[in-house]
Amino acid sequence: MVKPEINKEAIFWLVVWTANNVGVTLLNKAAFAKVDFHYPYFLSFVHMVCNSIGSQGVFWSIRRDNQRLKAAGISEGQASRKQLGFFQRLLGNITRKELDPKGRQKILAFSVIFSLNIAIGNVSLRHVSVNFNQVMRSLVPALTIGMGLALKKPVSAQRIKAVVPVIIGVAMACFGDMSYTWLGFFYTLLCITLAALKVVASGEMMTGPTKLHPVDLLGHMAPLALVQCLVLSLMTGEVSSIFARVNAAYADVSDVGWFEFYYPAIVVLTSGVFSFSLNICSLQANKVTSPLTLCITANVKQVLMIILSTIIFGVVIEPLNGCGIVVVLAGSAYYSYVSVMEKVTGGGMDSKASKDIESNLNSDSKDEEQVSLVPTKTGSTKTGDASEMRQR
Repeated sequence: MVKPEINKEAIFWLVVWTANNVGVTLLNKAAFAKVDFHYPYFLSFVHMVCNSIGSQGVFWSIRRDNQRLKAAGISEGQASRKQLGFFQRLLGNITRKELDPKGRQKILAFSVIFSLNIAIGNVSLRHVSVNFNQVMRSLVPALTIGMGLALKKPVSAQRIKAVVPVIIGVAMACFGDMSYTWLGFFYTLLCITLAALKVVASGEMMTGPTKLHPVDLLGHMAPLALVQCLVLSLMTGEVSSIFARVNAAYADVSDVGWFEFYYPAIVVLTSGVFSFSLNICSLQANKVTSPLTLCITANVKQVLMIILSTIIFGVVIEPLNGCGIVVVLAGSAYYSYVSVMEKVTGGGMDSKASKDIESNLNSDSKDEEQVSLVPTKTGSTKTGDASEMRQR
């Protein structure tokens, strides 16, 4: 009997993608809960700076590798895998696409959705637990279907049925936590609405008339989003508060030490770097695995996220909430299965755009952009932080 060959590359990228995904969320949560960095808009600004620099770095690296091959008299088609640069092997020979005025208007509109999605998501993590956030995000497929129906796109009855247990599970998981988390619930609901809108919009940007590569889309959009997040941070007084905090900490640096002084900045910057690497890892994971494998991995990630956040942040889960989490995870897994089967058989929303939308939804590729969540009572600060959080 011949043993099936193990795809070590696929396993490696799935592990890296999962670790990145969990890392971004927990680092964001740690920024709020562990180092008291309660500046969600500025945190989003840091994420966008890292994504902007990272995407520009990718294009610079590809241009440099093309020049190296050209100087050696080797065309891209003739180059062996070893002769290609890292990002060429990973992403192909992508180039920046020039946009017409209409395309730039679309990018601007998308950047607003994108930055608000991340910013509101980070704000919600100040007021709810990671578990609550993860369970509520399971409603993204239902909202995406609703938006599809509003746009008069065909949606199969099987897919609609698949989101019913998710909705029921969310209600069970959140029951008992509403009386004192209405603000967090509002932010989280707004966040998942923006996430669903972002899924639809990003699918249009990558498959519509503009047809941008995901990294090119990020390169066009991130600089705009970072400006928007910085403006929000300035308007809400976060920047002035950060400067005051830095000055106060610097005055006491001889007592606390330099590591304690820089530790919050290290956590925040690491979170930003992880947010960009997550985008790259998700692209590679999509490339070397099947959609079903990635969907299964995404659901495993959800379980890991809830377990880790429960342990690290001391979340207390009631029996009914726990049952709701299980129903949500099972419902999310079934919805992912239905989505993949419809893409394989050509049923339901069968356009290329809908396929890319589902890939974006199921792979949690952008910031942030995940599926799953629960309630918790965590210690609140004077400002009302139920110090909890998630990504981007």
